[in-house]
Amino acid sequence: MNVIEVLRLPLSVDLAGFVALLRRLQVPHRVVEEGQEQVLWAPPAMAEDVRELYRRYPEGNADLVVPPEALGGGLPAQPSLKEQAIACKVTTFVLFLCVVVAGLTSLGDNLATIGWFTFLPFQVQGEYLHFTPWLQALGEGQWWRLVSPMLLHFGVLHLAMNGLWYWELGKRIELRQGPWVLLALTLLFSLVSNLAQHFTSGPSLFGGLSGVLYGLLGHVWLYQWLAPNPLFRLPRGVLVMMLVWLLICLSGVVGQLGFGQIANAAHVGGLLIGCLTGLLGGALARRRLSA
Repeated sequence: MNVIEVLRLPLSVDLAGFVALLRRLQVPHRVVEEGQEQVLWAPPAMAEDVRELYRRYPEGNADLVVPPEALGGGLPAQPSLKEQAIACKVTTFVLFLCVVVAGLTSLGDNLATIGWFTFLPFQVQGEYLHFTPWLQALGEGQWWRLVSPMLLHFGVLHLAMNGLWYWELGKRIELRQGPWVLLALTLLFSLVSNLAQHFTSGPSLFGGLSGVLYGLLGHVWLYQWLAPNPLFRLPRGVLVMMLVWLLICLSGVVGQLGFGQIANAAHVGGLLIGCLTGLLGGALARRRLSA
């Protein structure tokens, strides 16, 4: 989907109401931050209509009824999955890597290929796994292991759930803060969550994007609290559900029910570092707003 710049406004201008109006009218759009400004993008055929709509209703209007004909004779279709994937390249690339690794490792069943991505290299001796100390692995140049466990998934449900949440949270961050920020946050959250899990549980097999997901959740949550933006506005139930699930996992109920061991330390570590980056990033964004 081709889009062009339609509006460029200071960060101090609250676009929440107008963006809500565009969503209600099903107008494809995107709002991104550039320095101390926010830019609204929309399809070229609708640019003038969107500008006119903003001129008349800058705060939005919950009671406004605008027929589709008022916007250029009809509304274009919502962005396809392919168009969203092209717009969110880092989000798509990380998910693509997860799918590739899932295929290489047979979703956790192939120990030989799992060993390429685990936090610690290991050898299978009988029914036991013997892990190489992590400092030795790093000394041998295996630095990728600090973050590669995020690509491992054990089962279709594990991959599907983590993939869906990364798609949802990753897109928001990439569209608002850019692809390089999302990539840096993903690697940072993976590093911290993997270290937290290793030093808590010792040498063991663990993997998945869940530690990264809790980092992204904490980042979006506190960033939005300090510097509100429509892209970071999560449904109220999402945060509650994720935090409740974290508490359920910490209680040990999931393991007792036979669903496998949960990397709780990775979840908590990811959430804490995500909250920290959200506080720092949100504080900087808020400072730009008041400058």
